[in-house]
Amino acid sequence: MKKYGIYSLIMILIILPGCSYFEGSNLQNVGMIFESSIDDNSWNEKGYQGLLEIEQEFKTDVFYKENIRSENEVARTVDEFVKEGVNLVIGHGNIYGSHFVELTKTYPEIHFIYMNGEIYNSNVTSLNFNSHAMGFFGGMIAGEMSETDQIGVIAVYSWQPELEGFYEGVKYENPNADIYIDFVNDWDDKERALSIYEEFEQAGIDIIFPIGNAYNEAVIQAAAEDGIYSLGYINDQNDIAPDFVLTSLIQHVDKVYVKAARDFNDEELVGGIRYYDFHNDYITLGDLNEAIPESFVDELLKDVEIYKESNLLPNEK
Repeated sequence: MKKYGIYSLIMILIILPGCSYFEGSNLQNVGMIFESSIDDNSWNEKGYQGLLEIEQEFKTDVFYKENIRSENEVARTVDEFVKEGVNLVIGHGNIYGSHFVELTKTYPEIHFIYMNGEIYNSNVTSLNFNSHAMGFFGGMIAGEMSETDQIGVIAVYSWQPELEGFYEGVKYENPNADIYIDFVNDWDDKERALSIYEEFEQAGIDIIFPIGNAYNEAVIQAAAEDGIYSLGYINDQNDIAPDFVLTSLIQHVDKVYVKAARDFNDEELVGGIRYYDFHNDYITLGDLNEAIPESFVDELLKDVEIYKESNLLPNEK
């Protein structure tokens, strides 16, 4: 495992016609780029775990670099990766799509993958979680367990598909529930997220769903201190407050990256958009809190299985 620092000069690799930097098309080395730091960030931790699993399965060298956002930083990092024999580059976020498409002109032998975007070409693949159903089942749990009919959601952006799904799931299970929603506009802003939580707590919510990265744990901890239930997001976050986390809506980013690496190694990874859901357990529910009625749990798990077989949510049957 190698980690690079950020250099001041931008190195541009000039590819001459007919020049090949790689032998064959199988997976060789892998590089991953993160928008922010890995520590204390559930989304980045999950992506990093996927990189480690690729390293273990393929016995290859892997490289990563944190806090890479601008076009110049991405170009410089990819150049460094290529010099280390990387032929699969992973961008752990949707900001990398347009950068990668542009870079394929310079690096036609590299395949690029990134998360949750709609931009692609023959050498760029976008891996997307279909998170609407995940949010719906989480919303059903929240609607069932709320005693005050006051539920809060701390999201980052309005376009998050799990947000709409959560709203629909709450209303399906508990039409009388009021849902408070506010936006942090930053995946990692703990201070803003906790400020929103305090407003919601004063409004009488008894369940909170933080849909972010670095701020999830802080919100779950604050809610537990106030005796308020919460739902985890991306990782299994039950261990943060076992008595107060109802369940976690888990996106297995690591499994998605390993699957993409296998397909690339088998020459089956093509440019385009791929979607992942409860099918094949790329999205799962974490352990369900013992406070949730057993009869409801039985019906919920049946609904999940029906969805996996039919793609129909309970409100669509």
